[in-house]
Amino acid sequence: MELRGKPTAAGRAQATRTPPSDPALERPGPPQPSEPSEPAPLAHSAHSAQPGEPLPPTLRVRFLRRLSRTLLAALVTAAVVVPVSAAARPRIPAPAPAALAPPTTATLDKAYTANRANAAEASRMAAAHGDRTRAAADRAMAAPSRHFLTFDGRGQGLAVEVLGDLAHADRVAVLVPGSDTTLETYGRFRAGAAALQDRLNSLDRRHGTHGTHGSTSRPHTAVIAWLGYETPGTVSTTVLTTGRAEDAAPPLTRFIRELRGVVGEKAHVSLLCHSYGTVVCGRAARGLDVDDIALIGSPGTGADSVSALRTSARIWAARGADDWIVNVPHVHADLFGTTVGFGADPVSPAFGAHVFAAGAGGHSDYFKPGSVSLDNLARIVLGDTSEVSRA
Repeated sequence: MELRGKPTAAGRAQATRTPPSDPALERPGPPQPSEPSEPAPLAHSAHSAQPGEPLPPTLRVRFLRRLSRTLLAALVTAAVVVPVSAAARPRIPAPAPAALAPPTTATLDKAYTANRANAAEASRMAAAHGDRTRAAADRAMAAPSRHFLTFDGRGQGLAVEVLGDLAHADRVAVLVPGSDTTLETYGRFRAGAAALQDRLNSLDRRHGTHGTHGSTSRPHTAVIAWLGYETPGTVSTTVLTTGRAEDAAPPLTRFIRELRGVVGEKAHVSLLCHSYGTVVCGRAARGLDVDDIALIGSPGTGADSVSALRTSARIWAARGADDWIVNVPHVHADLFGTTVGFGADPVSPAFGAHVFAAGAGGHSDYFKPGSVSLDNLARIVLGDTSEVSRA
């Protein structure tokens, strides 16, 4: 196992903090095991450190490697032994998704209408099944004001929603969520997309720029909440591996290609990826026709550096000062026949991303109205990169 990064002083100070209890986009991961007060003796060492004496560099590296392996093993064990309530939940009946061709500017309204009807039928079926929570979530999505490019009420559910006028947009943000985002929790994810759209609108009015479609008026923006994959559960083995991300990469690539068919090649498209969603974006990056990729609250992408992502997109990264994700070891390890962990820290200098300020927020605060991170994300989407405050 190779250690990909050293814990920072800020990370050590935050290791004692309790993860936030009121997440906006996803819940914090399983509790971390406490670090031993004194390192255990290392076998076959040629030197025994005396009390108060720092370990020699070679022994310190060995200790850190063993500690990282222990932490990862504990996470896997916790995920296996802790029961996941969703696993025992009966499958909720729902209709098959509406059969639609890839959207165009001329067919957007048809897609919106068909998916609202599908959500309404899914709500009726969930209510008949006795699941009031899912029925309410589906019913909200069937409202006349909602615009879905995709809706699938089966299983955890999939939904791709447009906020803004996509048919005329020349600045588009696509949000990719992390773990525990389902149709039941979709409202939290959508709230972040709505906050971004509001901020884009306010910046548009204040700072008009040249539109990429050739007009000299302020840009037209749209935000897309892309719940286009089955997200892992926070308390599960899937959240520790790239499996779900590998499954999600092809549909994300396909969606971006279809999006280009609507907005055109000249539109500026930004991909904003949160938490496990950054693993998804890392897996898909090579085949994505996007201008910017922002990695926020990332446990790692599975790549060692920006160059390893093999994309022409500009890569951004940020982490809030109170984000518990800083305590996740940035390592790869082979455990139980699979690779666990996501490697290099995207905000580390060695990774090579443009690191921007995210303020004092926690793991669920990147799209919080009024936050430093939301303001910077909006400026990335608008292409005002000189106005982005750096960390």
